Amino acid sequence: MNPRLLELAGRHGALRARIDAQRLQLACHTQPIERALANGDKLISGVDWLKQHPAAVGAGVAALVVARPKRAWRWARRGLVVWRGWSGIKKLLDKAGRP
Repeated sequence: MNPRLLELAGRHGALRARIDAQRLQLACHTQPIERALANGDKLISGVDWLKQHPAAVGAGVAALVVARPKRAWRWARRGLVVWRGWSGIKKLLDKAGRP
């Protein structure tokens, strides 16, 4: 066989081995990110479920109000503050993202 082809085949094999090692290393480094993204996906699917089942949310809120009205109002105020803060941050991010 041609010596040049043998040399190229050897280099090709060495590069493949290096690529495989780098892929394994990258997979090890991305595991924490993968777990965080999986948790984010669970959160998003939970929010989607809440959007699709508003009656369940309403029933939960009604039960909370009946059980502890004072505490329910306190949590409602906190929720409103969080929602308004998130809306403001979202608007700022949208403005910053525009060219």
